[in-house]
Amino acid sequence: MDSLKTAILKHLYFYSTQSIAEISEGIGKSIPLVTRAINELLEGGLVSDIGLRASTGGRRAMNFALNTEVNGCIIAVAIDQYSISIALSDLANRRLFPSESQAIELKNDRGVYAVLLAMLSATLSRVEGLSILAIGITIPGFVNAEKGINNSFAEGSPLFSLREHITEAFGIPTYIENDSSAIAIAEKYFGSARQVDDALVINFNWGVGLGMLIQGKLFRGHSGFAGEFSHIPLGDESKLCSCGKKGCLEVEASLHCAFDDIQASLANGERSHLEEVFSQEKGLQFEQLLIAYELGDQLTIRSIKKIAYMLGKGIATLIHILNPEKIIISGRGAAFGQTLTPQILSSIQEYCIPRLARHTALQVSELTDVQLLASACIAVQQLQWQPQHKLQLTKDI
Repeated sequence: MDSLKTAILKHLYFYSTQSIAEISEGIGKSIPLVTRAINELLEGGLVSDIGLRASTGGRRAMNFALNTEVNGCIIAVAIDQYSISIALSDLANRRLFPSESQAIELKNDRGVYAVLLAMLSATLSRVEGLSILAIGITIPGFVNAEKGINNSFAEGSPLFSLREHITEAFGIPTYIENDSSAIAIAEKYFGSARQVDDALVINFNWGVGLGMLIQGKLFRGHSGFAGEFSHIPLGDESKLCSCGKKGCLEVEASLHCAFDDIQASLANGERSHLEEVFSQEKGLQFEQLLIAYELGDQLTIRSIKKIAYMLGKGIATLIHILNPEKIIISGRGAAFGQTLTPQILSSIQEYCIPRLARHTALQVSELTDVQLLASACIAVQQLQWQPQHKLQLTKDI
């Protein structure tokens, strides 16, 4: 398929229904060229004519949208330090099956790869008769999306050349992206960063990632690795970070830190809804933490408030440097929104110049399973639109 038609299809994925004039402006091509391409896409069934817009006084514009029945599906894979989640969705981001997750330890790269292969195989075995456009994978680390590699792993690791390995295993185009960068893209098109030119998206998870939207585009930096917010030295200098340095923000403002604080308090005899879980298991799971929070567990709330305050200190630094229009708290930890906001704002008030703070809005994302949505977004963003791929393994895995 030619590049113009591919650009139109991608534009319709990210902007839903559009007129020819809007598509023309969005992709930077003339109205006659777009009109011709739209007519050909209509003939091929890839785009649908969904009727005229309401009148605004002039000639009513025709609206167009992707034909989600024809264009195929996306397999979205979200990997973090302790879990892999997989979802299958159409191009309207509707889940065709409930998402599935399995526990992992990301540092065990070969074990993670084996789990990923098994989960993808199981997903594909359930969707006979459906067509797959692409697999999108988001993962922490120094990801080079263009080359499809993750520089956080040694070259011999299966997670280093993950895109190549998965493409070869399943015969389906596969794309990868850093989790925080991808979440910023999802927020730009479907979340709190819509119609915002300058926004910083915090991926509040086991670490504290950052995706920077500057003048409407994702900012990657000179080497492509901008946004290592976790590792600015604002934390306790006696605590060692996962990166090997001391004093990183991550050691005091991540979900890891909250878990450590809760476990230490429980070990010292403090009362909590998590006592029984802690006594029976070696560690806590995020879902258990969230349940305790929703039950009003005071120990959990205190720990979340503590890390939110430190997160606000880091955000104050970002405001000083980048003067964004909006800061968005996204990722797994956004589920604690009601507790996060006042603590973050209190810290910003203490550490940020008021003139700058007044011009930056803070918002907690309302997107659920945002990393899975982000994985679908980067698959569509990077793919070269081709006929749908049949569900067939190309090698013994």
